[in-house]
Amino acid sequence: MKKEALKPIPKSIKWTLFWIGAIATLAYRIIIVLNFYSPAWVKISWYIGTVGFILYFGYLYSIQHKRVKLILDYNLLEVVKRTSNIKPKQKEALHYVVSTTLKSKSRWNSLFIFVLTLIALVVGIILDLIMV
Repeated sequence: MKKEALKPIPKSIKWTLFWIGAIATLAYRIIIVLNFYSPAWVKISWYIGTVGFILYFGYLYSIQHKRVKLILDYNLLEVVKRTSNIKPKQKEALHYVVSTTLKSKSRWNSLFIFVLTLIALVVGIILDLIMV
């Protein structure tokens, strides 16, 4: 694994993607209210939410994938098992964090949402172009 993989993502990027995810979620939720006012605002809100979800869940998947890859590449589960210079409760906690990160299906959920949202965006653009 390259050294760059161990470099943390800048805090500003993390906050930006957090806000993108929050705004996307809000944009989807207000569609129900916007339906009573204007189809144009519904469409704008839908596109904001969809693009936001693509960015947010793409980022989330990449982080989750990177963590699993680090665990596998550096054999961290075995390292935790063999480590004897930490307290038993700390070792148990560390083992839990590493093993559940490895076994978690959340990265597949993020990838699934990313792909389906990307498909929805493409279909939405095509339908909007056809309906013009």
